[in-house]
Amino acid sequence: MMAARRLAITLGDPRGIGPEVARAALLALAGEAGLPEFLLVGPEGVLPDSRFPLYETGTWRAGGDAVAAGQHAGRAVETAVQLVRDGEVQGLVTAPLDKSALHAAGYDYPGHTEMLAALAGGVDVAMMMSAETTSLGGPLRVVLATTHHALRDVPRLFDENVLVTQTQITYLALQQQWAIARPRIALCAFNPHASDQGLFGDEEARIYVPAMQRLNTLDMPALGPLPADTVFTRALRGEFDAVIAPYHDVGMAAFKTASFGQGVNVTLGLPFVRTSPDHGTAFDIAGRGVADASSMIAAIRLAARLVERTEATR
Repeated sequence: MMAARRLAITLGDPRGIGPEVARAALLALAGEAGLPEFLLVGPEGVLPDSRFPLYETGTWRAGGDAVAAGQHAGRAVETAVQLVRDGEVQGLVTAPLDKSALHAAGYDYPGHTEMLAALAGGVDVAMMMSAETTSLGGPLRVVLATTHHALRDVPRLFDENVLVTQTQITYLALQQQWAIARPRIALCAFNPHASDQGLFGDEEARIYVPAMQRLNTLDMPALGPLPADTVFTRALRGEFDAVIAPYHDVGMAAFKTASFGQGVNVTLGLPFVRTSPDHGTAFDIAGRGVADASSMIAAIRLAARLVERTEATR
């Protein structure tokens, strides 16, 4: 008999809203049919009660500094990944951590996505922002081909191999976890107006054209390059199942405009399911009881769906 499915929910930075939105989400979801069991992972001392199971990774002392917060947040992620490896949980939902605190604690990763990829053995991953419902229609799924990097570094990091790899990971995930038999993927252009026949850059001809030829050979066709000022609207109208954005802000600005509060960060390519809310630590409102748990609720629901589909295909 198969053991009950269970999700680990890391509490993130203890100074932020992660613990309170995790707790609020579980209270809101209590009794909802079809959800797995939950196990919170993080330090003792950040939740006001013990009504939910907590896998303790230490003790948080109120007023702790950034180094201590980063240590607790990083340790929770490491522990949750180990719980997956041990078969104790089948997927992760991660509350927000603070990247500068993570660095101060000695974790040399740009963010959650890169840390999880390293903990999983250095696998290739893709960062997808997913909203199954949006303010303008939907769904909208946006993959960031390059993630947390300074804009000046993007031209050096974004190339044909990156575009092909990110599209492959997305295509397979949409097939296997979203059950879309032939995913329709759009490639968002790098330059304004998709360079207008080379007037505004050569990335479209130099990177996108050969990448699309390789994807066609792999039987994973993608349409593009399509200008950023129209491709997201077309996706919202149902033309595409996902859009590959070349860099962080061109994708995130469009995504959050259409779906803030309902968006979910999904790491594709990992050997386990991982989702996260689409917001940060929100230190300015932490502890005031006003944080909106909507995105955390969406992240938990989506993780539960993806775990169920992953288990069903094994």
